[in-house]
Amino acid sequence: MSTTPRIAIVGAGLGGLVCARVLKQHGLPVTVFERETDPHSRSQGGTLDIHEDTGQVALRAAGLFDQFLALSRPESQEWRLYDRHATLIRHDQAVDGDLSRPEIDRGQLRTLLLDSLAPGTVRWGHSVRAVTPLPHGTARLHHHNDTVEDFDLVIGADGAWSRVRPALSDAPPSYAGVTMVETHFDDVDHRHPGIAHLVGPGTMSAKAGRRSLVMQRNSNGHVRAYITFRGPQDWHAGLDLADTEAVRARLLAQYQGWHESLLDVLRGNDGGFVNRPMFVLPVPHTWQRVPGITLLGDAAHLMPPAGVGANLALLDGAELAQAVIGRPTIDEALDAYESAMLPRAVDNAKTAQQMLATLMPDSDSDDAAFPDTLWPTSTLPDSRRAHIS
Repeated sequence: MSTTPRIAIVGAGLGGLVCARVLKQHGLPVTVFERETDPHSRSQGGTLDIHEDTGQVALRAAGLFDQFLALSRPESQEWRLYDRHATLIRHDQAVDGDLSRPEIDRGQLRTLLLDSLAPGTVRWGHSVRAVTPLPHGTARLHHHNDTVEDFDLVIGADGAWSRVRPALSDAPPSYAGVTMVETHFDDVDHRHPGIAHLVGPGTMSAKAGRRSLVMQRNSNGHVRAYITFRGPQDWHAGLDLADTEAVRARLLAQYQGWHESLLDVLRGNDGGFVNRPMFVLPVPHTWQRVPGITLLGDAAHLMPPAGVGANLALLDGAELAQAVIGRPTIDEALDAYESAMLPRAVDNAKTAQQMLATLMPDSDSDDAAFPDTLWPTSTLPDSRRAHIS
């Protein structure tokens, strides 16, 4: 490019940060705007399996693959499937030396990316209200304090409820008919041996009809559990979600008849419950090119959690940065990036929808078997896509 482009990334999630890292590696200045006040203002969520053909490709491009491996847990690739009677139906054990999908805590991966950036790259506590295109292919960023800044490229990496997306698309996220209620267990091997036995070193799922229980082992003896069911978004009508015992009673009623060891997921948790309704964008979700503005990750392709969301966000971020670096103009870079990203997103979103329909059917059949084509990539949250801004 004849001049150094002014680049803004909205959102300091995994996709936005890896994009910033690759751009910085090649000498392009970039500013990341993040509404959170600091890196520790909220929990970053659970564990992620980083795939060798997507997320790992991005981390290699960012020069962070070895650091990722040092933090990852290959042994957590193990999966266990139970029916509602706690009968083990399937057990896929981790194979020594298998690095195809090692797990890592989302917070650890985000910290790795943040530490790779120069101080000041991320502007914390800077909410973006909107983005508008300007003549000559530039874009204007509108901050919540009513100030504005102009850039040659604005990248919306701000997740499900993106403030950048309306500049490209008027498609709103819609409720997918499924809700996840999150809870957790600490020091699980000592304080919750029954839970530790069920989950093992990796992930477990128990399923019957429109309901499932999923648990994922994180680092340091921490386990996150996701109570997942098909039903109306207002399933908690008349219930105070801050009333842990009332929520527990409502959930236990839904899982009546399940084995006592599985009901301990609802009865013995540490802390309360967090309601996470699942939202999705329409499929296909595409847009007409708008010069100077694009999207990545959930902002571009919010889909049911099928083990690919964080991986696609990482790959989006790396490929977008590489397109900007390797093309003579921003417009050509966006053509190259979107022509690859959008079809890939549509394919993955269709698969994720099919998985959701199979795993969370409308009927209440007691068949707990997962089709082989869905095992084991099809369980649960790898991002904050269910959070409401």
